[in-house]
Amino acid sequence: MESPITLTVDGRRHTLSVDTRVTLLDALRDRLDVPSVKKGCDHGQCGSCTVLLDGRRATTCLTFAVARDGAEIVTAANEADPVLHALHRAFLDRDAFQCGYCTPGQICSAAGVLAELEAGEPSAVTADARSAPVDDSAEIRERMSGNLCRCGAYGNIVAAVARLARERVAADGDTDAPGAGS
Repeated sequence: MESPITLTVDGRRHTLSVDTRVTLLDALRDRLDVPSVKKGCDHGQCGSCTVLLDGRRATTCLTFAVARDGAEIVTAANEADPVLHALHRAFLDRDAFQCGYCTPGQICSAAGVLAELEAGEPSAVTADARSAPVDDSAEIRERMSGNLCRCGAYGNIVAAVARLARERVAADGDTDAPGAGS
């Protein structure tokens, strides 16, 4: 059974008709030709297909496209997004990728991590993210744990995210922000 849906992907609105069983991942890759969303495990365990879905990170292989009708989707290919652009730069500067397959999902997840930290959302590492340093490697590792890298570039990925977190706190000049003065 086909159903019409509308998705806004990286600022561009698309209307398409999809089978009700099609995942958002397959709709993005196969119907809208968005290659930056990678197909990894197809079970929500690797994070390769991570995007920002209505402002929150999400694995696209675990949701049906019809359930996301009207959604705003941001992929790692969105160069107009200043946070994603800064993450691209941080990943390059810190050599936070090797083969690059997981990189789009890692970058989208990192953007979600930064937003969660700035919002003071808790994690399994810290119950009160507002009191945790934003560049704490244990905090970043926990929040990024849903994204796997077969090359093992985790140390550099954490360093890239931590660097950008520090820069964002310093740019805000907020001495009450998490990690300020750490």
